[in-house]
Order: sequence, then structure tokens, then C-alpha cells
Amino acid sequence: MKFELPNLPYNYDALEPHFDTRTMEIHHTKHHAGYTNNLNNALKDNPDSLKIETILANINKYDIAVRNNAGGYYNHNIFWELLSPKGGGKPTGKVSEAINSSFGSFEAMQEKFNAAAATRFGSGWAWLVNNNGKLEIGSTPNQDNPLMGISEFKGTPIIALDVWEHAYYLHYQNRRPDYIKAFWNIINWEKVNELYINTK
Repeated sequence: MKFELPNLPYNYDALEPHFDTRTMEIHHTKHHAGYTNNLNNALKDNPDSLKIETILANINKYDIAVRNNAGGYYNHNIFWELLSPKGGGKPTGKVSEAINSSFGSFEAMQEKFNAAAATRFGSGWAWLVNNNGKLEIGSTPNQDNPLMGISEFKGTPIIALDVWEHAYYLHYQNRRPDYIKAFWNIINWEKVNELYINTK
């Protein structure tokens, strides 16, 4: 079993000025790489070759090192794909219809998501998930995610936002709400729509 750090689909400076170059480089090459390496080390004595989603669904069978690093590995994998230098604007396609159906409007969904991200105490993630055909918003602590069997908030991720300080502190310091606002300028709605369609 060997998990690999994925390459980003854009350069480290591509998301400027919203996400700064130095943070992106450190976040990918240090934090995400660390979760990847630590996950492989934590599983080195495990004979099974499993998909990351299978590990997450059965995370209660593993120790805390696997829980933290499997979450960190998966969460960042999806996070990078949800960002694009050509992103922003409003959702389109099937996910737009689902957002309007579940929340009334994109703006209402955005407001609820921003609140979930801003009020997550300490480190964690904010999520928009498909939970049995219904879109829901919530957050998880540390590197937990809604695919984990132990998570109180469950569903298949459609949008993920990292609200650990390492994701924004160099540029935004303690201004987490400014970082959350910036996220909407670079969100990759094509990928969000793809993820939504694949969960139906």
C-alpha cells in the first residue's frame, strides 16, 4: 500500500491574490506531504491494499495516527481540486439546481457555509455534502471528514474548505472570515458539479 502526494493542477502562484504563493507551497509540500508520508508509515504493517474511502469508512478499526493522516490526505486531495485560477462566480449545472432546492438560493447556501467555516472552533474543515440526496452543510474537527464512520456529520463531500490556520495565517493572520470570502473567488464550480453528479 502506497499513497502518493498528488501534483496540483495549477502553479503555486496561480491563485493569487486570494491564496498566496508561499502558503500554497508550504501547504502542499509540507502539510499535505506530511499527511501522505505519515499515512504510509502508519499503514506499513497493514497487509491490505485499500482505497482511501474504504479506510475512512472503517476508521474506527485503526489507531489515531491513521485517523488523522488518512483524513489529512483525503481532505487535501479534494480541496486542491476544488480550487481554480479560473474559478469563482456562481454554480452552474445540476449542483446549482440542487443548491437552490436545498437552500433556496446560492447566496443562502453561501451564508450558511461561511458561518460553518467561521464558527468551527480551533482547527477543522467546513463541508457541503450530499447526504442521501439532500445537500447539507456542516463542519468537522481536525482532519476528520463526513466519510468517516465515526463522524457525527455525514455525507459525500461536494465542497470542502480547510480552516486550519496553516491554510491562511501567513496572508490573512487571524482574519479567517476574509480567507473564507476569498475562497469563493477561486472555487472550481465545474469540479463541484462533477462531484455532485457522481454522488447521485
